[in-house]
Amino acid sequence: MFVPCAEPAPDLAGFTLLMPSVSVGNVGQLSIDLIISTLNMFKVGYFYTDCLVPVVGNNPYATTEENSTELSTNAEVYVLPSKKLVALQLRSIFIKYKSKPFCEKLLSWVRSSNCARVVVLSSSHSYHRNDAQLRSTPFRYLLTPAMQKSVQNKIKKLNWEEMEKSQCVPGIEDSEFCVRIPGGGITKTLYDESCSREIPMAILLKFVSEGDNIPDALDLVQYLNEWLQIVKPCIDDPTASVLPWKIPSSWRLLFGSGLPPALF
Repeated sequence: MFVPCAEPAPDLAGFTLLMPSVSVGNVGQLSIDLIISTLNMFKVGYFYTDCLVPVVGNNPYATTEENSTELSTNAEVYVLPSKKLVALQLRSIFIKYKSKPFCEKLLSWVRSSNCARVVVLSSSHSYHRNDAQLRSTPFRYLLTPAMQKSVQNKIKKLNWEEMEKSQCVPGIEDSEFCVRIPGGGITKTLYDESCSREIPMAILLKFVSEGDNIPDALDLVQYLNEWLQIVKPCIDDPTASVLPWKIPSSWRLLFGSGLPPALF
């Protein structure tokens, strides 16, 4: 499934894998874009899979004319050895009935690569929130049992709120309660599979609505940074509340290239 850009394949033992779920507002993908761009992570390979719709385009993190012509595909892997971080970016939707096989193959790769843990950045429909969720923070987290052993104390110090369980079948009073993530794409499948395979995984998500979701992505990476501290505040201004996240060059065309002058 994983094809390295060069041999030998990178050694990812002990690394933290950051990845998105293709979910409402594409918030997870936008967040991974920010992380890759800010940390100047470099590409080490891609996933060759029939589970995703084929996509090809120019380098989304281009900084010069020379590297702007590099091609990018639908599932690429980037690393930053100094922080022991590896990021998987997904750029297309799943082919029907192929999302679960993808999750299974991905987690098998995680296991064989000896990654220490997986952090999934996701989102969920804001209109599905209950009254308690409406009165609290829009962020939630989930930890698999294998992850709880190592980070539960740290998470408690952050005063984060865990994703609540709700009725498996909404509107049915005697329905069992379970974790539901409406609009979360493969988030729930990844969580369930990781629980059964005893893979350390954390899910971080935000309740959002479709639209301009750049602010939501900035919020989600700030939320992640509270825990992992992947970006430090500027030394010149340690009191600054806004961390220096670098907007990738591809975001200039996030909403298209504008109206053609010929229309007027």
